[in-house]
Amino acid sequence: MKRILKIVLPALLISLSLPGQDDRAGVLRAEVAFLADSLQTGRACGTAGAQSVTFYLLRELRNAGLRTTVQSFPAGEKAGHNVVAVTPGWFRSYLVVSAYFDGLGTLDGTLYPGADANASGVAALLALARTLPADCTGDTGLIFVAFDGHHTDLSGAKAFLDRFRGKYPLAGVINLDQIGSTLAPVHSGRPDYLIALGGNAFRAGLEAANRLPRLDLSFDYYGSASFTELFYRRIGDQRWFLEAGIPAVMFTSGITMNTNKPADTAATLDYAVLSRRLTLIETWLRSRL
Repeated sequence: MKRILKIVLPALLISLSLPGQDDRAGVLRAEVAFLADSLQTGRACGTAGAQSVTFYLLRELRNAGLRTTVQSFPAGEKAGHNVVAVTPGWFRSYLVVSAYFDGLGTLDGTLYPGADANASGVAALLALARTLPADCTGDTGLIFVAFDGHHTDLSGAKAFLDRFRGKYPLAGVINLDQIGSTLAPVHSGRPDYLIALGGNAFRAGLEAANRLPRLDLSFDYYGSASFTELFYRRIGDQRWFLEAGIPAVMFTSGITMNTNKPADTAATLDYAVLSRRLTLIETWLRSRL
């Protein structure tokens, strides 16, 4: 009974705190805590923990009124499962909003919770899926996809592109990859920052969207051309889209000393800043619909 309650209660708290509540930071905190809980065993691809999260994401995205499906694909010697949710109706083009949900799992008996990497991105994706579809009243629709297989050569992102590129005209990708921390290193010494790799092409719109949250907005990775290239074009899930000629923006707060370590717990994130980051992303996306 305790195990059942531990699974159900966080989800219940989240569902009771949907848009219309003032404390979005609290919703994000509850979402990340649930995804990074030991019950999910670190969400490694092909494990029971990852499958549990797959079903949770499927339910939450379906409850948001989206058309949902689970895409299974080979991920090395395992089976990965992307969760795909599309705004109802027909649109001339679609923007993809993505975040990977698989983690390192439990290695040699040690749990790697993956709170920032990347439960933070998944929590933000769910928040956007609950608010943005109502704004799809023009020619642009949205596809929300939670990628599995990030840690197996970005196999989930590639499988999604291979299957859905011919079905939907994809106009761009917004990838949410580790966006919840304010721990060192920080950009320009300010903890309330956001990095938008690939965002230079949309600079005016992003800066306009930043008028309310007033974040320290950057378009490179801590001023390093080599790290910007690495994170934007090689090790992020947007890689396959860029290689296919599809524009992409990767939103991130960057790696920290906790990244891919057991210390990456829900308690280490800054949910007030995450909420402000989400406000910028949401405002900018709404302007593109």
